[in-house]
Amino acid sequence: MDTSKIAITAFSSISPLGNNSDEVWEKYLDKKHCFTKQFLDGQETYVASLDAYSKRIVDEIRESDIRYKFLDNSVLFALAASRKAVKDAGWKKEDIFGINIGSSRGATDLFEKHHREYLETGKAQTLASPTTTLGNISSWIAHDLQSSGPEISHSITCSTALHALLNGIAWLKSGMSDKFLVGGSEAPLTDFTIGQMRALKIYSRLNQDVDFWPNLASDFEKTQNTMILGEGAAICCLETGEKENAIAYITGVGFATEILEHNISISTEADCFQKSMKMALKDEDLETVDVIVMHAPGTIKGDLTELRAIEKVFGSSVPLLTTNKWKIGHTFGASGMLSLELALLMIQHNIFIETPFLKQKDINKPIIKVLVNAVGFGGNAVSILIEKA
Repeated sequence: MDTSKIAITAFSSISPLGNNSDEVWEKYLDKKHCFTKQFLDGQETYVASLDAYSKRIVDEIRESDIRYKFLDNSVLFALAASRKAVKDAGWKKEDIFGINIGSSRGATDLFEKHHREYLETGKAQTLASPTTTLGNISSWIAHDLQSSGPEISHSITCSTALHALLNGIAWLKSGMSDKFLVGGSEAPLTDFTIGQMRALKIYSRLNQDVDFWPNLASDFEKTQNTMILGEGAAICCLETGEKENAIAYITGVGFATEILEHNISISTEADCFQKSMKMALKDEDLETVDVIVMHAPGTIKGDLTELRAIEKVFGSSVPLLTTNKWKIGHTFGASGMLSLELALLMIQHNIFIETPFLKQKDINKPIIKVLVNAVGFGGNAVSILIEKA
């Protein structure tokens, strides 16, 4: 088994941008964000929810099986994306493949619903526990796809999806598997989750100054925090060796953790990002990296510290910088994989997608190599380098 290369043979997502890669790309080409206002946590709030077509897909899955009626959206999102990814990769039911799909918050809406009912009635629903456990997502994907390989779930805050990718690569490199389905799913648009983000004072506020661009991710001169939550799932099919149907190859991986001073702290120059990027780029000529898809959640400190880390690592040869959170918000555990989707699409179409705020030179250069960053509470960073197939 050739484990020298890791191929991405299919990718699928369901998000505010849709469920079809052509549609997702078209929406990336326009300059419109996906934010709407919903009444959450007692007031009107910016969020990025699934588009109408994607919601119909999720509803159809929910109604297709009596057991699916009781599942959280985080599971249903992952089901929709996983089905399409496996189909596009050409995997069959008899194929043995592993599954690692994580989530930062897991069954958020369902857990809050069950807890609220328990506080009101003093009784828990029969299925409250099995439908809200962390392993719920991968277990249901395995059931739905009838897979026979290992199934793993985890939560490593906002870098969850890229940690799933790291784990899938480890299994492939070990020779214990030659196919792995990896990704992340998140359905965090709930009162309590929004309330938690407001308590941290990082959520975007409704006011005339930011209505046109509610999330200023990668605007390094902003004077207020503008993070907004989004929902969705993104799934990637990984295989060992060179493949005719490879979309791209993973050529570098890196990871690191900060020494914490506070529960949500990150150092001024994001030491964890510096370490993860250096690990992913250890054998690379830095000038060959064309684009970095930043984590950049839209907070003042989060965006700036990542930029400082990039400048420390790349010096005078900083690549083109972009992010998707100005458009679809922060999807917590799914965000890293949705950033990988943007990277793959830019490589496939050879077009750089810039943000509305950051004007850069050489945006028409060929796109061969893209670095993707993610970091979560606790300072656990992941960097993934991908290269055109």
